Amino acid sequence: MREEKNFDTIPVGPLGLITLPGCEELGERVDAYLAMWRSERESEHKTTLAFAGYQKDSYIVDAKAPRFGSGEAKGVINQSVRGDDLYLLVDVCNYSLTYSLCGHINHMSPDDHFQNLKRIIAAVGGKARRITVIMPFLYESRQHKRSGRESLDCALALQELARMGVENIITFDAHDPRVQNAIPLKGFETVQPTYQFIKYLLRYETELQIDSDHMMIISPDEGGMSRAVYFANVLGLDVGMFYKRRDYTQVIGGRNPIVAHEFLGASVEGKDVLIIDDMISSGESMLEVAKELKRRKARKVFICATFGLFTNGLGMFDEYFEEGLIDRMLTTNLVYQTAELLQKPYYINVDLSKYIALLIDHLNHDVSINDLLNPTSRINALLEKYRSGQHREQ
Repeated sequence: MREEKNFDTIPVGPLGLITLPGCEELGERVDAYLAMWRSERESEHKTTLAFAGYQKDSYIVDAKAPRFGSGEAKGVINQSVRGDDLYLLVDVCNYSLTYSLCGHINHMSPDDHFQNLKRIIAAVGGKARRITVIMPFLYESRQHKRSGRESLDCALALQELARMGVENIITFDAHDPRVQNAIPLKGFETVQPTYQFIKYLLRYETELQIDSDHMMIISPDEGGMSRAVYFANVLGLDVGMFYKRRDYTQVIGGRNPIVAHEFLGASVEGKDVLIIDDMISSGESMLEVAKELKRRKARKVFICATFGLFTNGLGMFDEYFEEGLIDRMLTTNLVYQTAELLQKPYYINVDLSKYIALLIDHLNHDVSINDLLNPTSRINALLEKYRSGQHREQ
């Protein structure tokens, strides 16, 4: 049940939601929540000038990014946005979109999506009251540090958005949140969808015993330990970690190949284990960890990642599921999902549209989002319901 906040504060400006190409489905779900809540919300100020345009059937702004035959493009906004509080929603990982380049069909890359974002910001032309970019998968976030003579793409992208007038950037589970040091005077939030993961897992797995004797949280590498520790603490579970032993004498596919996964932690025998990570790219590393946990006699293995990219397809996941090496896999709808993925019997789609709508609603009213970013109390309430058998209630 959504906790109703006191939104009597004056909105920053009339709300506008711009969904970039490839993010329309998520944007429509977010828009539907906003329209529903604001139509139901009672406020004595709703008829005042400051609340003009507060209730609408839709907050989506008509914006396009058409392309010429040469592959060049432009951003176009077909309605007034003067004085609006704009939220731009972009999925840089949606490779399903195509465009014509001199008669050839090109799939859109993250670079293409980022250029479209800049085009739409340029089309706004400084007329909006405020611009907030919601970019769930942070563009170039895997190139967040320099370990040689190489580019710092993520920092450059953030600085470019800041120079174009973007006030706030909201992302989810950033690969390294320290990239915000590139824009220290702008708003930057990296959101953890911890509550939603737990909520959807408990919805589908109704017989779990959530205690340290029956369940354990696993980090597939040392870099994700803070994420796993948070999960373990709010659930009251033990945590384990795999250390990736690499062969640094060679580079394959742009990285040093993993020789072995060494486990650090207590015994997992007979326990349900939840492997937590920020993303599944090819999935090979995550699946190797799952296999090793099953070899150590774990009862059930759940894979949980904010972003499911599946760059090598789903074939290996199907094989591991059929062999009983994984039981469930959870990823969010923050990035593009194929129809094939959504039909898999082991897959759980974690919907973040309501959460994004809550963030937008709070920010438009200039209300603190601290409670949304720290969901410990909501997780505790959810666990209490689960243990008392009320977990199926919506």
